[in-house]
Amino acid sequence: MLHEDFKLHHMKRGIKLENITILGAGIMGHGAAQLFAQAGKNVRIRARRETSLEKASELITNSLKIMVEKEMLTEHEMSQALARITYTTDLHEAIRDADFILESIPEVLEQKLDTYDIIESVVSENTIISSNTSTFPLKDLTGRAKHPERFIITHFFNPPQLVPIVEIVKFDKTDENIVNTTYDLMKEIGKSPVVLKKEITGFIVNRVQVAMLREAFHLIETGVATAEDIDIAMKGSMGFKWAFCGPIESQDLAGLQTTKAMVGNIMEDLSNTREVPSFLSEMVENDQLGIRTNQGFYKYDDHGEKAIHTRDDHFLDLLKLQNSKENKDTVASLK
Repeated sequence: MLHEDFKLHHMKRGIKLENITILGAGIMGHGAAQLFAQAGKNVRIRARRETSLEKASELITNSLKIMVEKEMLTEHEMSQALARITYTTDLHEAIRDADFILESIPEVLEQKLDTYDIIESVVSENTIISSNTSTFPLKDLTGRAKHPERFIITHFFNPPQLVPIVEIVKFDKTDENIVNTTYDLMKEIGKSPVVLKKEITGFIVNRVQVAMLREAFHLIETGVATAEDIDIAMKGSMGFKWAFCGPIESQDLAGLQTTKAMVGNIMEDLSNTREVPSFLSEMVENDQLGIRTNQGFYKYDDHGEKAIHTRDDHFLDLLKLQNSKENKDTVASLK
């Protein structure tokens, strides 16, 4: 049964959560820390090693500088964001007085459970505990929890300071007020949150992505197209359209009679394999891991630094365009 003080506190406090703790300073952790700081939150970011924190600080600063160059932030806003972030290797210090904790540590269940044990021994019952996991269900994450009702998943996407979507996942023990508070927090920091009606492996995005990748890998394996040609085709079609018009709305705009015919003509011929393609397994076995080893579907000579920089530059341009469109739509709706 939900602790009444916990429930009443969140009903009284409404939506505002000001003190945010990020556990983990990797790609997802430092990006989320930047995001919350830009939104005016007090942020503590914790990692086990000082070198990880130094790297995170460098990456956050560089990311904000690029946003200033693109006139998405002012120098003053950048300075304010940086001033809101503190760095520590002390877990107890990091979680002290936290309103919302985002756990983004390695996907090792026992390590997560041990961390949650410490968190729940220190923080108030009113602190929301969230995980960025895409691997473990909440049933497993709350296996030793004192207050499973305040656990939730907020699944960000790389790079989290740029990609708008956050998948919010609950389970049967999650208090709905926690869901609503988390949703409002994600909106407050500029994200586009979606709440899953029920927990399912892979959530929304990764399920759709894997289904698409299964067919893309099938086209490669059967010699229909190269990896490069598939990328060109998708960037010039779905990638172009889906930034502003998702796959379901696109069918309304095309006409559902057209969709029915297309699905009927193609569905039976699609791959329905349940196995990882052999060529992908061979690539991994041969240490062709992508940017980490400078060889994947493409070759790199800088561990992907140029590719990542180009990607993020394009993402920023798209984000700027989306924000501009949303601002125009908001102004128009007020007239």
